[in-house]
Order: sequence, then C-alpha cells, then structure tokens
Amino acid sequence: MSQPLLKVVDLQKHFPVRGGFFHRVKAWVKAVDGVSFELQRKRTLGLVGESGCGKSTLGRAVLRLTEPTSGDVILNGESLIGLSKDALKAKRREMQIIYQDPYASLSPRRLVGDTIREPLDVHSIGTPAERRAKVDELLDIVGLRKQALSRYPHEFSGGQRQRIGIARALALNPSFIVADEPVSALDVSVQSQVLNVIARLQREHGISFLFISHDLAVIQHVSDDVGVMYLGQIVEFASSEDLYRDAKHPYTRALMSAIPVPDVKRKRTRIVLGGDVPSPMNPPSGCPFHPRCPEAMAKCRDVVPETVNTGTADKPHLVSCHLYAADTASE
Repeated sequence: MSQPLLKVVDLQKHFPVRGGFFHRVKAWVKAVDGVSFELQRKRTLGLVGESGCGKSTLGRAVLRLTEPTSGDVILNGESLIGLSKDALKAKRREMQIIYQDPYASLSPRRLVGDTIREPLDVHSIGTPAERRAKVDELLDIVGLRKQALSRYPHEFSGGQRQRIGIARALALNPSFIVADEPVSALDVSVQSQVLNVIARLQREHGISFLFISHDLAVIQHVSDDVGVMYLGQIVEFASSEDLYRDAKHPYTRALMSAIPVPDVKRKRTRIVLGGDVPSPMNPPSGCPFHPRCPEAMAKCRDVVPETVNTGTADKPHLVSCHLYAADTASE
C-alpha cells in the first residue's frame, strides 16, 4: 500500500480542570485519549460517535488548531508536531477545515468575496487580478453566482453559507480537509446538496476528507472508511462497506440499530444502551464501554481490550473488544 496522506499516531488531547485558591490543576478531561489511524489519498474517512465523544476535538487537534497533549500527526510525510509558527503557516496550505455552523463561521461584517479571498491574501498567492479570478472560479465550483461576491453572509440561506465556507476551504488547493459536521445545522433537503458538492470535489480534485458526524446515514453516504469513537478512543475501524454490513463492536451495533429505516415493512431491533455516558474526566477502568455494554464480561471491568484485526491485512477491520480477543474466542 502507498504512503498514506495522513497518519495519526497515539494522539491525545487532555484539558486541565483547575480550581482552588491557587488555581491548580485538579483533574484532566481526556477528550482524545490515544487515537491512531491512517487516511489514504483521495479517500474520505468518516468519524462517528455520540455527542461529546471527542470527534471535533480530534479534528482540531489533527490540524493543530488545538495543540495536542502528545502523539504525532504526519501529513504528506511531514510531522506537524513541533513545527514552528512560520513552518506551520506554510503547511496550512495543504490542510483546511469546514466548520459545523455556517452562521458562526463567517464574519457578518465582511463581504463574501473578501471572505473567500482571505486565504489567498494571507499566503500572498498571486496578483490581485489572479486572486479575483480564483474567487470567481471557486464560486462556480460550489454553485454560487458571481453576484454573491458583493453581498454579506446574512443575505444567504444556511446551505448557501456552507457553500461559501467550502469555497473558502478550497482557496489554497488543499490535499486534506476536515469537515466538522458540515451538514448537521442544515435542513435535510439542503444536506443532500452540500454532500453532493463535497462528493464532487473529492472526485474531481482528489481531496481527502476527515468527515465528522453523529449521523450514521450521512457517514455511510460519503465515507470510504469509518472510525467509531467512544469516550475519546476509536473502538472500531473498517471500510464503510464492511462496517455497515457486519459491525463488530457492541457500541457500533447499538448506533446502527438507531438508523431510521425508510421502509415501514422492515423491522429493526433497537438496542437501547443503559446508563449515562461516563465523564471523560473520570473514565471507567478496563473497557470504557463496559458500564453500558449489554455483552460485558467480568474481565471488561478491569482489563483494557487490545485492538484486534478481524479482517485481512489488505482490508483490515479493527475492533477494540474482548469478544474478539484470542483467549476469549478459544473459551
């Protein structure tokens, strides 16, 4: 297999909780706790999980918008950790982000044309005429008319604003984009339009996406590979086809059972998880999912499960669960 575009190695992001008269650190919120994965070129990796599981924090840590506590992020063969401010600024031309809220991610005081052109200005790319031509090209790519250049964000719908955000992310011709729940704030009919734009961009421009969402139906539609997060860790990782056909982890199966079925004649047994999601400030011992798992065993309370490949070397299906450990399978 060729060198991956993005390689994340044991990435952690822990936030301090301070208190007391001296404002000392009393505890740590383990938002991302030892995540590793690879993203191949011209592919989309979907990242799914419940709200608060660390998906968005992971996406921001990968881009160093939030500084990781430890671990490594390698983009196009170069580590992003430890880069100087100037070196990181140059590297940002290769990586961009599409934010979740199209209403908050655009400045209400700036014209759309200025917003889309800003990355070109910051990196001093091209002459003023070339930048104007690039902005016109970007508007055409995302399906907006040139009249949009002289208007303000509040004059557009949510879907149009998200297209503006996508155009801004494309300005520097990045090879990698983090799409942080880019359609969750949009109506269903508009969601499909934005998703089609993203799919076309990957097909025509060869961009790789880390697509973050809590909606498994959306993830299935856009992703080549899928990582399932729970309490700051990836508990299952596989190709989209394999994951949706044969989910392994009990948490993944519970999420799958909640996907709406458009056919009223089809029956799906809903798996309802008991209890509340544990606090990332004080995660459970052993397997972090064991307090809610319907298939938990005694060892799950004390022993952290190893990651097991239930697929093949060419097409791995990784799962962190004692149900698939060699000693458990032989019992």
